[in-house]
Amino acid sequence: MKKLINKPDDVVMEELQGIVVAHPDLVKVHFNPNFVVRADAPIKGKVGVISGGGSGHEPMHGGYVGYGMLDAACPGAVFTSPTPDQMLEATKAVNGGAGVLHIVKNYTGDIMNFEMAADLARAEGIEVVAIVTDDDVAVQDSLYTAGRRGVGSTVLAEKVCGAAAEQLRSLEQVADVCRKVKAWGRSMGMALTSCTVPHVGKPTFDLPEDEMEIGIGIHGEPGRTRMKVKSADEITEMLMEPIIKDLPFKHGDEVLLFVNSMGGTPPIELYIIYRKAYEIAQKSGLKVVRNLIGPYITSLEMAGCSITMLKMDDDLLKLWDFPVKTVGLRWGM
Repeated sequence: MKKLINKPDDVVMEELQGIVVAHPDLVKVHFNPNFVVRADAPIKGKVGVISGGGSGHEPMHGGYVGYGMLDAACPGAVFTSPTPDQMLEATKAVNGGAGVLHIVKNYTGDIMNFEMAADLARAEGIEVVAIVTDDDVAVQDSLYTAGRRGVGSTVLAEKVCGAAAEQLRSLEQVADVCRKVKAWGRSMGMALTSCTVPHVGKPTFDLPEDEMEIGIGIHGEPGRTRMKVKSADEITEMLMEPIIKDLPFKHGDEVLLFVNSMGGTPPIELYIIYRKAYEIAQKSGLKVVRNLIGPYITSLEMAGCSITMLKMDDDLLKLWDFPVKTVGLRWGM
C-alpha cells in the first residue's frame, strides 16, 4: 500500500485538522464528536442542511459545507457511517429555529444512525426532516443497502437544497426540492481498478489488469457485470443506456449531466466520457442545459467514473445557478 498518510487510524482526524487550518473562513471543525460546520452557523431563521457518511468520498460531504450548500457534514471512518452522536450534535449546531434537513444516502448504517439522531433531536424540540437518496440504477440491493444505493444525485441535492435554504424557504419547501432530486436523478458507475482502505492495507476487491466492472458501488460493492476493458465510447453507452431507460423523462426534457471521477480518473478521460454522454443524451431527445465534470463523489483512488443525469425545471435551474462558496464547489461569488 502506497499512500500519503501517517498512521491508518489517524487518517480522518488528520484530514480534519488540515481542513481547520486551510479553510477557517469557510468552516469550523468540531472534534469528539467530529463534524464540519459552517463558520457562521447557526443562522437564525434559516433551515439547516446537513449530510454525512463514511470518509474516503471527498470532497463529499465536508467539502460542500459553506454558503449555498451544506451547513454541516459528519465524517465517519473510511467507508463507515458516522455515529448518531455526531449527527445529533451537528443538527444542534446548525439549528437556527427553522428546522433541519438531513440528506441521507441509502446505506443501512447511514439510515439507522441518522434516524436515531433525528429522533433525539426531535426530543430536544428541533424539527427534522430526512430524505434518502437512492439514484443508482445498477443494482436493486447491495452489500450495504436494501434498495438502490445513494450516489451522484446526493451532490446535486446538497447544492440545490442548500440554495433553497439560503433563500429562507421553509423546511417543507426545502425538503420538497430534495424529494424532486430523488425522483428525477439517476446514476451508474464503473471501475477500472479497486481502491485500498488505509486500515485494511490491501485492495478492496481483485480486478485483473485487463478487466473492468460495470455498476460498481462507491465502496467497491459488486456491480452488474465484469468484462474485458472496452473503449470509452462503449463504456459510456453501457452507463447511459440504463440511466435513460430508468429516468422519468420524455422527449425535450432539460437535464443536468454529471460525469464524476471515482478518484483516480483524470479530467482528460472524464471529458472523453462527457462528450459521448452528451451525444447520447441529445440523440435520446434530452437537452443538456447544465453540467458538472470532475471528482465530486470519489472512492479513494479508484480509477473509474460515474454518470448522473437529473431532470431540470425552472426552479432547479435557478437553485443550481445560485451562488455557492464551499471548498469543493463554488461559483457566483
